[in-house]
Amino acid sequence: MGTASIQYPFGITANNHGEFNVLHPKLEFSRSYNPSRSDYLRLNLYPSSVSTNTCKGFIGRVSALPDVDDYFWEKALTPILDMVETPAHLKNLSLKELKQLADEIRSELSFIMSKLPRPSKASLTTVELTVAIHHVFNAPMDKILWDVGQQAYAHKILTGRRSLMHTLRQKNGLSGFTSRFESEYDPFGAGHGCNSISAGLGIAVARDIKGKRDRIVTVISNETTMCGQVYEAMGNAGYLDSNMVVILNDSRHSLHPKLEENPKTAINALSSTLSKLQSSKSFRKFREAAKGVTKRIGGSMHELAAKFDEYARGMMGPLGATLFEELGLYYIGPVDGHNVEDLICVLQQVASLDSTGPVLVHVITEENHGLEDDQQRDTSVKNQGSCNSDSLPSYPKLNGSSFLRTYSDCFVEALITETEKNKEIVIVHAGMGIDPSLQLLQARLPDKFFDVGMAEQHAVTFAAGLSCGGLKPFCVIPSTFLQRAYDQVIHDVDQQRIPVRFAITSAGLVGSDGPSHCGAFDITFMSCLPNMIVMAPSDEDELAHMVATAVHIDDRPVCFRYPRGAIAGMKTPVCNGIPLEIGKGRVLAEGKDIAFLGYGAMVQNCLKARSLLASLGIDVTVADARFCKPLDIKLVRQLCEDHEFLVTVEEGSVGGFGSHVAQFISLDGLLDGRVKWRPIVLPDNYIEQASPKEQLALAGLTGHHIAATALSLLGRTRDALLLMR
Repeated sequence: MGTASIQYPFGITANNHGEFNVLHPKLEFSRSYNPSRSDYLRLNLYPSSVSTNTCKGFIGRVSALPDVDDYFWEKALTPILDMVETPAHLKNLSLKELKQLADEIRSELSFIMSKLPRPSKASLTTVELTVAIHHVFNAPMDKILWDVGQQAYAHKILTGRRSLMHTLRQKNGLSGFTSRFESEYDPFGAGHGCNSISAGLGIAVARDIKGKRDRIVTVISNETTMCGQVYEAMGNAGYLDSNMVVILNDSRHSLHPKLEENPKTAINALSSTLSKLQSSKSFRKFREAAKGVTKRIGGSMHELAAKFDEYARGMMGPLGATLFEELGLYYIGPVDGHNVEDLICVLQQVASLDSTGPVLVHVITEENHGLEDDQQRDTSVKNQGSCNSDSLPSYPKLNGSSFLRTYSDCFVEALITETEKNKEIVIVHAGMGIDPSLQLLQARLPDKFFDVGMAEQHAVTFAAGLSCGGLKPFCVIPSTFLQRAYDQVIHDVDQQRIPVRFAITSAGLVGSDGPSHCGAFDITFMSCLPNMIVMAPSDEDELAHMVATAVHIDDRPVCFRYPRGAIAGMKTPVCNGIPLEIGKGRVLAEGKDIAFLGYGAMVQNCLKARSLLASLGIDVTVADARFCKPLDIKLVRQLCEDHEFLVTVEEGSVGGFGSHVAQFISLDGLLDGRVKWRPIVLPDNYIEQASPKEQLALAGLTGHHIAATALSLLGRTRDALLLMR
């Protein structure tokens, strides 16, 4: 009995008794058949190490598909995406196939996001844009840079990393951001945002000096345009006039709810036509020629023509378009970011021109484009808690309904309590995204909460101005982003002894966000400042006390850090904060054999280490330093006098709390006698993404590691090795 055969694209055939055969794992493009969404089959794609096998009812996977033993997918078929292993495979696809490819990538990303603890709808806004970019440009020879890592997920899928997407933000898996160490298709790393134009311009200038002809494409978002570095880079790009393409992915977000009520930039047939006209070779050559003629005629005529050109293009473009022209970038837009045909048309025109300087293509996108209503609701619910906290499976639940409160929750509770007592308190927030608990604070105090986005430098100086005006500003910035504003911290705050209160969030290791968001250095760079008070709470009650302490300091700046994640205890609610004595630590448990002096959240791990050592007959003192600066020298001196061994523990880099302790005990002569001191700090390397527990283990900061250090000091090396097994 014969069998009828249906022709699928790329050399895949199916016979009428359900057997699929992959004839060849390489691309064999066929435009004779393009399955619609209704043609897709729903099935389980079982892993297979051989890409050319046949099994009844299932399709053998080609090498572009995931190859894992415990990751079974139940989703729509992706026949075109299955055959795309590199961006070069997009070159021969028809427009219809490219549109289908975009649909398949969106389906794939939606599935991947549903499996992640921290989904991101931002990854869905750039699907068609990514397809168009890789169809037009030739990566990795052409350099494609991204400001926001989450928007580069489709880029990762198309650049050979599809099979590892299920490992996103996991230990030994893919980074949640672009990384030069991960792929040759990532020419520059993105973690903090707003750096792509600066980096891209540097690459472009180096290209020009070396006489190369590769093209530079940078993708930014409307969120990163809050940062001043973007405009500094644009101004410099306009001055240097190097060829590069800047794509503004405008997903219509605003930091200010009132602005969201204003009319949106319209995308219609007229704007599409105008964008194509703006990008066309003939129009741009005519414009350049006209500029040259008016320059030769004379200065006044040239200025008049330039004004007319600016006015005309202002009429063609949306509000604000002339800003980019003033900075020296040729503006094109707005373009529908989900219309593959328009995107390709504009980008092909832009790519075909040489010696035209920097170009900005304004692309309008929607986060919920292409999602079903139930998917939108599901993703929206998941995203509500995804801004700045890891969803950790180890968090126990209260009453079976909600997770333990985080340090951020406790900070907000304590701050609200203080605002009820003191009406001069205001809050300034900066960074990428805003923690859900801080969103509640913003809703509670809308007139006293200022979210400036990724403008950390402005946030610090703005807070200093608020303080000079008689208010009590709390400047809330994640540790890794405070690094950007260090110059302002020194010159605009510390040198002038202005009482700005820095609440440093996401301090220490941050789990799946990896090294780009790790808060490793704030203890070191804040404690070296002459006027800064530096402290860290060991639990939620201490956090409340430090908030109250900060409110009452009016003669100099103060900072306190707290980690991402769940609070140390189960206490509820947070106690009313009582101002602490500046530079005064405390002893939590007394022993005679060895002393642990912990700083911040690591005090809890010192207590765990004490319990482990108690079972081995070792008596341990645990002290909570509270302050790194000013240091409680009386407490440190007492610990050294009463113990032969002192161990300092902190979740920060070398040069921080332990270094301040070492400085004091060496100058005080305490190291000249019998005292043996050992510091435990973060290792001198960047710790890649993993779960918080895994990262602590890699850093050697768990209770077991602290206990093992103590055993080694006591000469019980064998017990130390057994403890770490």
